[in-house]
Amino acid sequence: MSKISRMSGTTKIKYALGAVSVLAASWLVVRSQTRQVEQDHPPRGDFVTVDGVRLHYLSQGEGPVVVLLHGNGVTAEDFRNAGLLDRLAHDHRVIAFDRPGFGYSERPRSTVWTPAAQAKLLAGALAQLGVDRAVILAHSWAAMVALQMARSHPRLVAGLVLASGYYYPSARLDWLTATPAIPILGDLLRYTLSPLVGRLMWPFVIRRSFHPQKVPDSFRLHPKWMSLRPDQLRAEAAETAMMIPSAAMLKRHYPELRMPVEIIAGEDDKISAAGHNSSRLHEDIAHSELTILPGAGHMIQHISQQGLAQAVERVVRKATAEVDGVSVHPAAHAAAAGSAPGTSPSSAV
Repeated sequence: MSKISRMSGTTKIKYALGAVSVLAASWLVVRSQTRQVEQDHPPRGDFVTVDGVRLHYLSQGEGPVVVLLHGNGVTAEDFRNAGLLDRLAHDHRVIAFDRPGFGYSERPRSTVWTPAAQAKLLAGALAQLGVDRAVILAHSWAAMVALQMARSHPRLVAGLVLASGYYYPSARLDWLTATPAIPILGDLLRYTLSPLVGRLMWPFVIRRSFHPQKVPDSFRLHPKWMSLRPDQLRAEAAETAMMIPSAAMLKRHYPELRMPVEIIAGEDDKISAAGHNSSRLHEDIAHSELTILPGAGHMIQHISQQGLAQAVERVVRKATAEVDGVSVHPAAHAAAAGSAPGTSPSSAV
């Protein structure tokens, strides 16, 4: 028995040493790839610090302010790669933020970065940048941040353009990828194996995001390892884990919104089903406009830049018309007073 026990112990040690070797090799690869991608793609914008959190943002153009908020997995540069930032900057001042934990923005662990927490941070950043009214265009996960901004800061948000958003709880399997957000175990994995697994899965994930269309050349400009860096993986995993509870908390407040709202989604979206999400949101926000793009998937900023730009223009015109006509919705006062303590409703764009 003692000989068998000793051999079993030796085998365990061999396995343990093998596992350590794999983790060490993985750590070296991840560290090298992270350094290389950050060297090849340094920050191209400016920084603003709000409540001790340093945010990176892109700013371009002049005119009415349009704020762009990217979805989970990418960065503000995705809007530039898609051509949408340049298109909008012809007639607007466009500000595209790296949301907390993405790109070159910080994401302190002392805060749970719910849509409400991000909305507060971004509102503070815009105040520092001298912005008191803006149209918010948000894609995917960030649509919940934009909705929360509209609810909590109605003086700031002149209108919303919501693209491919997730608005209502539903059974999802992607929460299984939230492991990198778990303390200790997640930290070990996101610096070693998780980025390598993510790199293997990348082609499948991206094809699914663009289905049924092919991945366009504009998205191929996105450096894969920017999304696979350990810090960004933690942000991505945390937001995946928060999707369902965040939507559950927000959904009852959608009818309170009174600013112009444009909702746009791809008919064949495999990430946020248009029928379950965008169509229902249109029903809950009575004055909203809904556009379903036939043959389009989730990443519509790369597929329909013109459609999104036109939606922004419609929202800007409606918001401006309300100011010119001194049109203020009485219900907005009640909604803001009842749901957003410390804020007041907007009466001007």
